[in-house]
Amino acid sequence: MDLKLEVIVLPVSDVDRAKAFYEAAGFRLDLDKAASEDWRAVHFTPPGSECSILFGKGLTSAAPGSTQGLYLIVSDIEEARADLTGRGIEVSEVFHDAAGLLYHGHEAGEVTHQIEGQERLAGLHPDRASYGSYATFSDPDGNGWVLQEITERLPGR
Repeated sequence: MDLKLEVIVLPVSDVDRAKAFYEAAGFRLDLDKAASEDWRAVHFTPPGSECSILFGKGLTSAAPGSTQGLYLIVSDIEEARADLTGRGIEVSEVFHDAAGLLYHGHEAGEVTHQIEGQERLAGLHPDRASYGSYATFSDPDGNGWVLQEITERLPGR
């Protein structure tokens, strides 16, 4: 049986501000529907993704900005970063991890689950290893996104 992740609900404080941000980032607007003054759903899909985001009013009790570690996989991190910054999105510089481990956090660029040997280093992974280079950005509420460069998938993916 397939279990496909389809939608992630993001907590936001200002629906129209979030909508403007994701439109600027180049996400596709799929739906903006209000059933009442207390309920509104805005649905966006990142370019090339099968998983979407949903935010609005009356959708979640989570605190605005509390969603972290939303990974957007890209084939060229420098190109993806340039596209987003060209759209007015503030994106961190590209970085990699000294131990070659998965980047574990967002928190204004600091690793939140640091283990021995793990350190954020500036620039692309020295071997430009797949899964090895990252950049981060946040929406206006602080929901944290991670760009990760993957050029060759691990077996079974």
